[in-house]
Amino acid sequence: MDDKLRLSRRKMLAGIGVVGVASAGAGVGTSAFFSDEESFEDNTLTAGELDLLVDWQQTYDFGEGLTFVSAHPDHDGDGEQSIIDPETEEVLSYSDFPDETDPDSNGANIPELNCENIPPLSEADFGTDPVTEEEMDTLVQFSDVKPGDSGEITFSLHLCDNPGYLWMQADNVTEDGGMFTDPEEAVDPDNLGDLGDAIQARLWYDEDCDNVYDAVEPVDIMLTLDFSGSMLYEEYDGLISDDSISINGISGNPRSYNETTKIDLVELGTRQFVDFLQSANADVQVGVAYFDGEGSDDNIPRTGILQALTTDLSDVDDALAGLREKLANVVTGSAPSTPFDGDGDSDPFSSNGIATGTYIGEGVDDAQGELVTNGRTGVTYRNIVLSDGESFNGTGSTQFASPVGAADDARAASPSPETDVYTINVNGSASTLQAMAGAAGESGGDPVFFNDVNDPLDIPSVFGNLAAQATEEKVIMEDSLGAILDELADGNGIPLDGNRATLYDELNDSADDSDRDAFRGNGVMYCIGLSWELPFDEVGNEVQGDTLGFDLGFYTEQERNNDGAGPQLTT
Repeated sequence: MDDKLRLSRRKMLAGIGVVGVASAGAGVGTSAFFSDEESFEDNTLTAGELDLLVDWQQTYDFGEGLTFVSAHPDHDGDGEQSIIDPETEEVLSYSDFPDETDPDSNGANIPELNCENIPPLSEADFGTDPVTEEEMDTLVQFSDVKPGDSGEITFSLHLCDNPGYLWMQADNVTEDGGMFTDPEEAVDPDNLGDLGDAIQARLWYDEDCDNVYDAVEPVDIMLTLDFSGSMLYEEYDGLISDDSISINGISGNPRSYNETTKIDLVELGTRQFVDFLQSANADVQVGVAYFDGEGSDDNIPRTGILQALTTDLSDVDDALAGLREKLANVVTGSAPSTPFDGDGDSDPFSSNGIATGTYIGEGVDDAQGELVTNGRTGVTYRNIVLSDGESFNGTGSTQFASPVGAADDARAASPSPETDVYTINVNGSASTLQAMAGAAGESGGDPVFFNDVNDPLDIPSVFGNLAAQATEEKVIMEDSLGAILDELADGNGIPLDGNRATLYDELNDSADDSDRDAFRGNGVMYCIGLSWELPFDEVGNEVQGDTLGFDLGFYTEQERNNDGAGPQLTT
């Protein structure tokens, strides 16, 4: 029997042909394509499958406000992304554009989309040009673009099964002067294709998948971390692997451990989180809360504040250094136990005499109390809660409070302020943490605020993405559309980064740079936005009748057995 396991590589090409003219009546269409290719069918590099699925929402503004153009999936063909929930048989939609007066309108791609319910591209409906009312054969096929017109597409990418490296690419870029009208002849006697240089565009990581580039806003953030024994000790499944891990200490000198535990990955992720905010000059305060359980002689749970809210992020980084030891001080120390008393046993193979229980709700209450006491006025408030388990009673004399109730209170400003609650489930009970997750002032159970981590090695990437949501969204490139297409068409295209906290430079760093991370698998949603505008005051008759056509695509290869350098280029 042949036991060789195959590598499947998926290349997803999204055809975008932006076509336009600068005066009424003249227009030329173009054709691009979507394609889906699989290759390397007989390679034996790694186990499993790699499959990239893409959905999108496209909008267009031709002077009458944003209009839905096309989406995938779109169950009724009206241009707005939508599906029928197979369980409830209710319609789930893009929820229209963001509307502060409508609590059901978040303006984001449907968060419930996953590898099970995204239909194949063969079923995609490319919609109708809202200006000409002509049916579109490709993703973008506008034939009467005028100065002042603009559009945007947010693609959401889902790697099914294995994690992988991603590139964004362009191909078959063509420009044509098109119809040669008298007004154009006066300013463009050679009838050159000028549309690519005239259209201004932005390519960015659309972190919240809402088709809008989000600038920076002030935010106060509490990190609420699970300090229970199962985050460290081998006896309680805290040990992830026998691979060593190295993390910087307070002085910058690396501390190395001979094995990797969950709390080590939390330290790595949270410190990258803080470093990213600091390097981005984010307008933030950050604090850290923790929760464990209780020992047999305890009469209060072992929860508290590791670091009060502060704008000095170097203090937060120091507080997050040595989490293995600080957790051990809480878990194995005698009551009253603190992270700083030095009486813990941080050897992951020695776990006798630890406190038991997990008091998530009390940790959330502590974090909310810190926001009440030291939070700034007029900012956004967030609590990021990480746990690998379900709340349960310890061996002491108290009963744990409801974590869902504590999260409900935090979101409802009880006590004030209203707080966004993000949750990270690390191989624990997903139902509780998902029920806790939601926006300030809204109900829980919002999948946008819930992160389900099947592989603890993905913890740093989750914190990286959450850090990116606390700053202005990262722009990959902002230039003319022609210049962006040139970059996408060069070599393997633009290498994308699965973890924004690692400060990777997509245009100048090598594809296999250590700061570039793969994207998580298991269908996790990542969004890339591309917006364009033909400026009203900066173009004239030189673009009349011009056409610009191109193919836009995404390429992925699996992380295992690849270094991120990409396929070898041939000359």
